[in-house]
Amino acid sequence: MTPLTYNQKRLISKNVLAACKDINKLNNTGYKFLNLCSGFIAHYDLNGFKAYYSEHSLHDDIERFAKQNQWSNFREGERDYHYYMAKRDCYNMILGGFVAKQYMDEVFNSPVQFMRDHFTIVHIS
Repeated sequence: MTPLTYNQKRLISKNVLAACKDINKLNNTGYKFLNLCSGFIAHYDLNGFKAYYSEHSLHDDIERFAKQNQWSNFREGERDYHYYMAKRDCYNMILGGFVAKQYMDEVFNSPVQFMRDHFTIVHIS
C-alpha cells in the first residue's frame, strides 16, 4: 500500500476539519479516509455517512477514536508500516486542527476582536 503524501494528508485534514463544522462539506476523499479508520461504522456510502453525522458529532467521534487510530502496533520494517504511519500523521493533523482552533478561540476570543485589539487601520485617500 502506498503511503499518503504530505499534500494528500493536508487536503484530507482540511476537508475533515471543514466537515466537522458542516458535514455537507465532506468530500469522497475525506469520507474514504475516515471510513477506513478504526471506530467509524459502515454507513454504506458518503451520503449515509453525512446523514449519520448530521445528527451526531463528527468532531467528538474523531477525538473518541484517536487512540486506536495511532496504529502503534506496527513497527519499522514491517509490511505497510509507512502506510499506517502516514494515516496516523493525517489523523493527528486533524486532531491538531481541533487543538489549534480551541487555542485560538480561548486566547483571542475571535479573530476580528484580535485584529481590533492589535492593529490600527489607517485609511489613505
